[in-house]
Amino acid sequence: MPEGAGDAILCTRIPGKLNNDNPGPRHFGYPLNKERRMRTKEQYIQGLARMRRNVYFDGELIDRTDELQMDCINTIGTTFDEAAKPENQDLCTAISHLSGERISRFTHIHQNTDDLHKKQDMTRMLCQKVGGCIQRCMGIDATNAVYNVSYEADKMNNGATEYHENFRKWLMRFQSEDLVGCCAQTDVKGDRLLRPADQPDPDAYVRIKERRSDGIIVSGCKLHISEASVADEVLVVPTRALRPEDKDYAVAFAIPGDWEGLKQIVTIHNLRPREHFRRGFQPGATDSYLIFDNCFVPWERVFLAGECQHGGALALLFALFHRHSYSGCKPAIGDIILGTAALAAEVNNIHKTPHVREKLAEIIMTTELGYAAGYTASALGKPEVYIPGIGFVPYGPGSYIPNSIYCNVGRCLTGEAVYREAEMLCDIAGGVMATFPHENDFLNPETRDLLLKYTKRNPNMPVEDQAQLWRYLGDVLCSASGGIYNIGSYHGGGSPIMEQIAITTQYDIESRKKLVKHIAGMSGGDHDALSRTMTHPGKMAADASTQ
Repeated sequence: MPEGAGDAILCTRIPGKLNNDNPGPRHFGYPLNKERRMRTKEQYIQGLARMRRNVYFDGELIDRTDELQMDCINTIGTTFDEAAKPENQDLCTAISHLSGERISRFTHIHQNTDDLHKKQDMTRMLCQKVGGCIQRCMGIDATNAVYNVSYEADKMNNGATEYHENFRKWLMRFQSEDLVGCCAQTDVKGDRLLRPADQPDPDAYVRIKERRSDGIIVSGCKLHISEASVADEVLVVPTRALRPEDKDYAVAFAIPGDWEGLKQIVTIHNLRPREHFRRGFQPGATDSYLIFDNCFVPWERVFLAGECQHGGALALLFALFHRHSYSGCKPAIGDIILGTAALAAEVNNIHKTPHVREKLAEIIMTTELGYAAGYTASALGKPEVYIPGIGFVPYGPGSYIPNSIYCNVGRCLTGEAVYREAEMLCDIAGGVMATFPHENDFLNPETRDLLLKYTKRNPNMPVEDQAQLWRYLGDVLCSASGGIYNIGSYHGGGSPIMEQIAITTQYDIESRKKLVKHIAGMSGGDHDALSRTMTHPGKMAADASTQ
């Protein structure tokens, strides 16, 4: 079929059936716990080992359980380990609204504000455990976004499509098998001044290249896709607002990470391994270029195919959910930065000085303001979205969406603080971690005692512990991975400029201008402007409490 042919299929009712003819999410064959539909970390790793090899690293085709990927796998594995603990059941698991079974919260659709609160708190707790990103939030954020947008697209199409039913059936498998999902959103984008349909290379954005009776052929590349190389499923969503002429780029679907027609080129972010003086936890991360090389996707796995208005909405909604997750992970990173700065000050024996107290207070304020913004976004969550110039309108089948203003405020505030926090760490610690001797220098009898003598600073702390802190700070501030993590913290979930755009386009600035006009005695003033606006925080809180 020629490219672009078969557009009429868009309005043909496609049965949402996962069957043997059209591969659905693969079942890994493990007996599921009747009370807890969740895998163990070991079963997760075994599932990765069974997947087709389509991941390339440094010119070589590698297995998903290659030793280089194990630090990342162990990081995600923490989500399985912690969910298995009885004391974490309320935080890390939920009851599926589809099956009534207990499932991982990472596969759950938010049903109320309590679910939003628990997602934020679960994220913070797990990120504290691994000392950084827990790496599984992309799946929960993408599923919640697609769940809502697929419903709205079907509603607009007056029953001509079954995107939402397709997604519900996919989601049932995703939940029952406790799969790990990643979200592929960022396109390579080509010429940044051109929209998708105007690009000289049409594959600069992932697009529908061909529509067939049994599915679609997609082509293009997504990049910076965190943990795709260790994910069971890849959820693909648009990256930007789209025009009618960009309709072929309004596509959303899910495929297994080893799907035919998908190639992954991965970068792996591991810290320098230590042989003798090991860390308490060794984190790792990966990011992939996902190349869709004339990749066939059956209709049963397609959740959007040509609806440009909903393509843009999906891009924004995933970003919103992901920024809400950031209000859990960034406060956890703030907890780690605070502890590191306080320990560095203690090792240097300057922990009681005013300038250290000032910096610790700044870290605490940034951390807890970011968390507070996320908490407020959860508390004001509704089955609604905000439309500039209109206000809040019902959206989706009834699941809860966090408040956009507070999600964006928290993400922007903490994102902009990333390099300031690194600066404060560097200031308190000094330069010792940049030139700290290697492990074996502390084992060599010729140098060991001399190094312990000359690296000792605080007489009230074991010198071996002081050395471990400098090694850890070297990982944080001086390693390649440390630099990558800072860039991820700054840009992940959307660069600060994107949050600023969202905040200023959604916040009711006009009502505030009218209020000031009244106070100043200018014409056109209105002292009741804010009491009537839907974006007034007090009114939003009251509305939320009646849900």
